[in-house]
Amino acid sequence: MIVFPIVIILSIIIYVYYKFSLLRESDPLIQEIKNAKARIFLGIFMSMFGINQYLFYQTQIALFITIIFLFFGIVQGYGGIKRYLHYKKELRKRNDS
Repeated sequence: MIVFPIVIILSIIIYVYYKFSLLRESDPLIQEIKNAKARIFLGIFMSMFGINQYLFYQTQIALFITIIFLFFGIVQGYGGIKRYLHYKKELRKRNDS
């Protein structure tokens, strides 16, 4: 399964990109939006990493580790999506005013 390593590498690269681009922004609202995007890609990374490890090893301990990574990855991704949608609305409100 070559798809999982590609998604893992791309998601960690995009996560690092958003974290570094966050430092260049002076507007706190834009910083929050970029931080939310970074959290989404961190969640994707964690979830795909856990699934990849289980597919590689296929042991019971790998299954437990996969469940932990999936849980935290889904929590990060869901939290990032919620924050992104909230701050995107706030940015629209501010731009409309």
